[in-house]
Amino acid sequence: MKYISTRENTEPVTFKESVMMGLARDGGLLVPCEIPNVSDNLNDWMHLSFQELALEIISIFADDISKTDLKIIIDESYANFRDDEIAPHVKVGDFYILELFHGPTLAFKDIALQFLGNVFSYILQLNGGSLNILGATSGDTGSAAIYGVKGKPNINIFIMHPTGRVSPIQEMQMTSVIDKNVFNIGINGTFDDCQYIMKSTFSDLDFKDKYNLGAINSVNWSRVLAQIVYYFYSGLKIMKNYGSSAVRFSVPTGNFGNIFAGYLSAKMGLPIKELLLATNENDILSRFFNHGDYTLREVLPTVSPSMDIQLASNFERYLFLKFNQHESFRSFIKHGICKVEKKREFDIDPIFKACKGTTEETLNMIRKYYKNHNYVLDPHSALGVLAAEKVKSNTPTICLATAHPAKFSNTINDAIGMNATHEVLEALKGRPTQFDNVENDVDSVKQYLVDKLNNS
Repeated sequence: MKYISTRENTEPVTFKESVMMGLARDGGLLVPCEIPNVSDNLNDWMHLSFQELALEIISIFADDISKTDLKIIIDESYANFRDDEIAPHVKVGDFYILELFHGPTLAFKDIALQFLGNVFSYILQLNGGSLNILGATSGDTGSAAIYGVKGKPNINIFIMHPTGRVSPIQEMQMTSVIDKNVFNIGINGTFDDCQYIMKSTFSDLDFKDKYNLGAINSVNWSRVLAQIVYYFYSGLKIMKNYGSSAVRFSVPTGNFGNIFAGYLSAKMGLPIKELLLATNENDILSRFFNHGDYTLREVLPTVSPSMDIQLASNFERYLFLKFNQHESFRSFIKHGICKVEKKREFDIDPIFKACKGTTEETLNMIRKYYKNHNYVLDPHSALGVLAAEKVKSNTPTICLATAHPAKFSNTINDAIGMNATHEVLEALKGRPTQFDNVENDVDSVKQYLVDKLNNS
């Protein structure tokens, strides 16, 4: 399998090359040259464990790594998850809640980032050299990325977060890791600012090459690939156990990576009737899928901070697959704005149904499910359940629970008057923390990297 850039000015690369490249050298995102149809495999895959299914799916896209080596990587990646299923589901009311928070940092990002961290190590062991990861986080990516590579030889990680715009617990999870290869950076701005700095730094190819920069955000294709697995795993399990011929998913999303993995799953042959895209007040994605308008607005702080995003990185992958021959995509690349006529022949995929939820609706949803079902939703997952309630269907609905509610204890307390706790987070209290404030400026971050690497 080869990978090409959405900007089409980078030579096709292998999977291992795509992992180390992260962002394509022309500034685009890497996508597979083809989307394989695996419909004929679905009956056999229904009986596989999560790890077995991961091996089958990932090996299609990572065919430059032997299945023997891939199995070792996958088994190691999920050995420290707290549920043997890795991604179990529970029936709550009318919906199936897919719990993606049983990894080391209690967020869905662990599923991809534990895998990616081990792939990085595998490639470095094969080829030698070193890797300096530069990433941006709106909350959960940072700690998951850090836990995926902390203490690993020949890897340093630099994670930018918007100061004061992640939850206190999310910040503590990142900044309490004081391994010598971990550097936390606070940026006075938004996640979009952090992401802009990251992409601009990667666009400086001389700097990228000199300092061996790598990407751990979902601009790295392997992130999306690993997330495809839990769509197939949960979808096939529910179809098998409950006698359904199709499923639908409700996905809280800000950066479009999670739901894009669902979109690719459908393209590969998983019978997905609908993908419900749930946003908070930062509704650029729901505006696009409802009205064909992707126009940037101010980022608003909400109780679901991991979704406080306007510039959704993975959206470029979708636009490339859907509209790459049209002026709308070229306009997006040039101006960051995309407008399409919804009734034209190249219409937005009807599989998407988009819903916007407010802070009040989020809190009410948390209250409702605790009162009626004794189940506590985190504020991001609550938006996914809200979308499922707004868009009715007889098709079994799987709502992605993207984080443990204890990561947002203040919001949970505001909603139901009780603290959500978890032993992993309780163990962090009182630990020393460290991060450096750096100016919201590309050159300042570059200089910070240089200074730290020269002194390491």
